Amino acid sequence: MTTIGYEEIESPIGRLTLGWSGALCQIEFGAFEPNRSRLEAWSSRWFGTTRWERNPSLLKEAAAQLDAYFSGKLQRFTIPLDLRGTPFQRQVWQALQSIPYAQVCAYKDIAERIGAPKAVRAVGGANNRNPVPIIVPCHRVIGASGSMVGYGGGLDIKTYLLRHEGYRLEGAAL
Repeated sequence: MTTIGYEEIESPIGRLTLGWSGALCQIEFGAFEPNRSRLEAWSSRWFGTTRWERNPSLLKEAAAQLDAYFSGKLQRFTIPLDLRGTPFQRQVWQALQSIPYAQVCAYKDIAERIGAPKAVRAVGGANNRNPVPIIVPCHRVIGASGSMVGYGGGLDIKTYLLRHEGYRLEGAAL
């Protein structure tokens, strides 16, 4: 039976739980234990297992790249990813990876980029289910009006990440 290796790391946005399945497969906002049931349900669906085992050695490189990102030394991640989701979700996540550092685009832009211009809401749903936020930069997607819209880690974390990257947030809605 497959086991997902995990480690918790501290970051400027709080504790993150990283999951490894042979490649990075999960970044969860918060510690493992409070999120255990959600993570086990997710891994049961996509990996056929609910077994998670702390294994820091598997996640050293992912932790190092996240640390370099948060210290301003890394703009593009090179850690291998194991993105599990529907074909549509994976298509959206692939498109998210093409958004340059410190830039943003709208859900509508992603929908058009993947050839599904009417699927704006579905793009939002896929964005919300991104299993590796930060590395697959779903925080770089904003509303069509330029307003901040939902983020799995909360709008305060989304704002922090965009400011950290040097994106200038303007207007009261941001």
